[in-house]
Amino acid sequence: MGDFYIEKKYQSRGKENIEDRAVAVGQYIADSNATVRQAAKKFGVSKSTIHKDITERLIKINPLLAARTRVVLDVNKAERHIRGGMATKEKYQHQ
Repeated sequence: MGDFYIEKKYQSRGKENIEDRAVAVGQYIADSNATVRQAAKKFGVSKSTIHKDITERLIKINPLLAARTRVVLDVNKAERHIRGGMATKEKYQHQ
């Protein structure tokens, strides 16, 4: 219950927090090669919010970090069909 309260409080503060979150998300994705889904789960927001943070907000705040993050997202996008195929293969191997 405490985590939910913290997440809600974090999400509803104001413009500074949105910008802070965009930078934090960018650093997280760039440092850990995380996917949008992984970042959304970690920060407790939707995939759409993560995408908007990276593609619109971060580019205005920190263009260098936005470029590093864009490289990771492009690699993830190129590999997603492979991950999907592997997940399907694993699902049916266990049955």
